[in-house]
Amino acid sequence: MTGRRPRLPTPDLPIRKGVPLPHRYPQESSLRDGRRVLLRPFSEKDVDALYDFFHRLPGEYRRFAWDNLDNRSLIEGWGRSIDYGKVFPLIATDGARIVADATLHLREGGPLRLVGRIKWMLDPEYRGAGLGVTLVNHLIRIARERGLRHVSCMLISDLEADAVKTLEELGFSSFVQPAYGTDPDGNQHDMTKLVLKL
Repeated sequence: MTGRRPRLPTPDLPIRKGVPLPHRYPQESSLRDGRRVLLRPFSEKDVDALYDFFHRLPGEYRRFAWDNLDNRSLIEGWGRSIDYGKVFPLIATDGARIVADATLHLREGGPLRLVGRIKWMLDPEYRGAGLGVTLVNHLIRIARERGLRHVSCMLISDLEADAVKTLEELGFSSFVQPAYGTDPDGNQHDMTKLVLKL
């Protein structure tokens, strides 16, 4: 195919609390299978699309999420109270659809103020195509730009074994906490803590 690819639409993105958006966004990214997605920070205009994304995820993944993803008012609250200095939310879109959501969480003070925490969720149709690695690498770069010294993540050892392996391959050290997490039915699960020194 020849010619210039059409420019993907980009929404107006806010700057909150004096923290400017990294200059690289929005950014197009090519996946291993040839598909292209647009990476950009979540904004208030994305609430509907993010809610739809969460409800396309398998129930088994939603029930283990850190937040109640069935609570639409919670997601609306995220949209109203965006503060990129506390949480940097990065989404991947394919057209109008959100296909991944990743966040870097920061603390304002205390002994862990130089440690960022990352989380991410992918549409099942986009797993295994390198999107998770791409998102994590973007969050790591942002953490470095903000002067953090470590990035950490906590994953369910069995359910998220692929993600544990991915982070270990990126240089994260890991250790397992037996029976550390509890599912909605009260069953305990081993969890893996992963830490990357920046």
